[in-house]
Amino acid sequence: MDFSKRRSVMVEEQMAGRGICSEAVLTALRRVPREAFVPDRLRAFAYDDAPLPIDGDQTISQPYIVALMIEALALTKADRVLEIGTGSGYAAAVLAEIAADVYTVERIETLATKAARRLADLGYANVHVLHADGTLGWHEHAPYEAIIVAAGAPEIPKTLKRQLNLGGRLVIPIGSDQRAQQLVRVTRTSEEDFETEELADVRFVPLVGEEGW
Repeated sequence: MDFSKRRSVMVEEQMAGRGICSEAVLTALRRVPREAFVPDRLRAFAYDDAPLPIDGDQTISQPYIVALMIEALALTKADRVLEIGTGSGYAAAVLAEIAADVYTVERIETLATKAARRLADLGYANVHVLHADGTLGWHEHAPYEAIIVAAGAPEIPKTLKRQLNLGGRLVIPIGSDQRAQQLVRVTRTSEEDFETEELADVRFVPLVGEEGW
């Protein structure tokens, strides 16, 4: 199977064709082999525009949603990014193609271990993986210019907002229903003030932890 060709088609049709216009995001998606981040039995479906199951009853997100969330972060090459919900490591790899450093937190130990090994094997030396409660962020490396959360929260965790740099952006699905959320972007405009924008209706697995479900 020609994964390189399928990746190119995915980027042109599913991403650029549906409104993703950041060249940095499109270039990153062209470089990251999504087939390396899905279970072997599902590699043939790696470039379908759909979420796929991975270990721990979790999912690797739909490619378009990954692109939409990362584009909303408006990353630069100098940015330090915090990702909550490493999963298989796919989004972390895409982020690492754009930003300076990616700090990613996963609550399920087996996923964190496998993702760290996979990302290292693929040469992503600027991705750092932690097994911990993602709702509490990763304080040691804060503040971050961007935070992305790949699980649905009942409300925006206060700890994550505090770990944003001034002008930093947080993209997260929130909602009182664990089965459906609203994707929002939160921008820190001052020490105490935050601006929130609604981006899209989405469906993510629940964000489990001290400041989640």
